[in-house]
Amino acid sequence: MRTAFGVIRIIAAGVIIAAIVAQLVHSITLVPDVTHFLVNFFSYFTILSNALAAVALLIGAYYSFTRRRDPAWYNLSLAAVVTYMATTGVVYNLLLRNIPLDQGSTVPWSNEVLHLIAPIYIVLVWILTPGKSALKWPSIWTIIAFPLAWSVYTMIRGPLVGWYPYPFLNPAQPGGYGAVAVYVVAIAGFIGLMACVVIALSRTKILAR
Repeated sequence: MRTAFGVIRIIAAGVIIAAIVAQLVHSITLVPDVTHFLVNFFSYFTILSNALAAVALLIGAYYSFTRRRDPAWYNLSLAAVVTYMATTGVVYNLLLRNIPLDQGSTVPWSNEVLHLIAPIYIVLVWILTPGKSALKWPSIWTIIAFPLAWSVYTMIRGPLVGWYPYPFLNPAQPGGYGAVAVYVVAIAGFIGLMACVVIALSRTKILAR
């Protein structure tokens, strides 16, 4: 069973990497300033969360082939990735699906993989993959550390370069910083809720095995 999940993890990681590369290669041909574009491209939470997911899946594949259970540090790391990917999927499909983003022309299949298929898959991985161990509730602080750091980075860099990865983070929108604050608080609350769900799932007798 563990070996089969390891193979699936490798395939899924490959699809995610291909989706990121496809969008990057396509977009990079459409922009005048490649260096500026690359920094912006890897400032999207979607790209970062998917890249982390691909790395986590490849590491997880190794452990699937070599150990009966995933080590505790990996279990926590995967929980964090699940939280980020669930957030990516929900936020995009609720707030951004019909809004064109500043990343050049979107590659349709890549967009669906990064914003829909991969998030759903990662959540299923957390629910179905054997060899997990129960997480402690204080783990939530470790899980939410990265999104908090990303938010601080985004809001500091935004005014300096005049660019924000998502329209709802741009204070030039109606409502200004007040509207941005509402979105940030709402999304932070959702990330915290997702982290709680992920931890709770790891502690159930059925899933923590």
